[in-house]
Amino acid sequence: MAVSSITIRAVQALKPGETIWDSDHREAVRGFGVRRQRDQATYVLKYRVFGRQRFFTIGPHGAPWTPELARKEAKRLLGLVANGKDPADEKAKARLQAADTLRAVADQYLPSAKLRLKPRSYSEIERYLLVSWKPLHPVSVFQITRRHISARIADLASVHGAVSAARARTALSSMFNWAIREGLDIASNPVLGTNRPAQPGGRARVLKESELSAIWQACGDDDYGRIVRLLLLTAQRRDEVGSMQWAELDTISGLWTLPSGRTKNHREHSVPLVPAALALLPHRRNDRDFLFGDGPRRSGDPHRGFSGWSKSKTALDARITEALGEPLPHWTVHDLRRSASTVMADQLGVLPHIVEAILNHVSGHRAGVAGVYNRARYAAEMREALERWAENLKTLPHRNLKASHLHVATSQDGPPTAARIEPPRREPYQQDRASEGLRPSDSEAIRQSRFDS
Repeated sequence: MAVSSITIRAVQALKPGETIWDSDHREAVRGFGVRRQRDQATYVLKYRVFGRQRFFTIGPHGAPWTPELARKEAKRLLGLVANGKDPADEKAKARLQAADTLRAVADQYLPSAKLRLKPRSYSEIERYLLVSWKPLHPVSVFQITRRHISARIADLASVHGAVSAARARTALSSMFNWAIREGLDIASNPVLGTNRPAQPGGRARVLKESELSAIWQACGDDDYGRIVRLLLLTAQRRDEVGSMQWAELDTISGLWTLPSGRTKNHREHSVPLVPAALALLPHRRNDRDFLFGDGPRRSGDPHRGFSGWSKSKTALDARITEALGEPLPHWTVHDLRRSASTVMADQLGVLPHIVEAILNHVSGHRAGVAGVYNRARYAAEMREALERWAENLKTLPHRNLKASHLHVATSQDGPPTAARIEPPRREPYQQDRASEGLRPSDSEAIRQSRFDS
């Protein structure tokens, strides 16, 4: 054991197994030393507390620890000792608190969430916890209060909007509930009792015929163009179509069966595919389980569905604007689903419970009388409704001349027919409403429920 002034040169000259204790200068700190074990020199502090001698590891030599900084830290630690505190105990408490920070708990929670959530839902939860709540990451979950959370929610709402702030709040609440169930001794979920950001009402936009026609004809002969047209023809959800798999398709009978793990309500759902929809299915590409996957500036990944939604939607909007000379009012791909169901119910005479069956809703009729409906019984009506809707789409360009000059990108559509198509007969749908448990007011209730789908 050597006694000397601890300098960088002295530290570099240390041999394995040697220790130097600070002395021989005015700034020397009693008990402060450096020792080398193998190739690493480490700054330490030797002190006595409550009659016992203790050793405390300050840190290894090198950034950030220099002899000067390590000496200052040793002085600070000896100040704790003078006040009756053991630095080793303080370090243990800090280590324990670090394990219970919001970031640490989030890192423990996310693998569990990934096992039970769909990929898109998981990625959103991950983003909210790791990005939206980042300012609170260093704070122990035991110290996070409603005031912390409310202030952050207000910040998120002002920057990203009320909807995003509300979802971030939900993600944090789910994490706290999980932590409590895992045995973390938190008195209560601090998110509870905070105000949910005021959100605008649900979208209720139903696209006009001219808008539907413009969108349909502006679709390119690529993955995104086919997806948008399939969204219109099937009235299904964006990710359900974008992640369509060959194993789900029976092209001979024209049936697409979504497994329970791919639907919002976790119920298997069979969708009739009319000829116009079947014509949009691409040829199967080698080693691909998914029909679609090519987004802008991205080659298809055989193990995932379509990506690049935002860029593709922007490109589609640009084509529409160029063709019409003006942009369409703001619309989303989900508006296609709402528009399809509304037109089927309000203009094509499709009964509400058939529309609900097509949408795979568990609201309205399917939550009541039709909640136990016979799928096979409605299959024919669902197919006929979608055929009627496809025929309606086919005649849109002739009813909306402003959009008729748009380029029809897909050769499979066949030439548009200018012949007038009479409205389809409604007799197949005029079933005995009493036998279905339907009332005149049911149609309006179902129409309203579609706005939240």
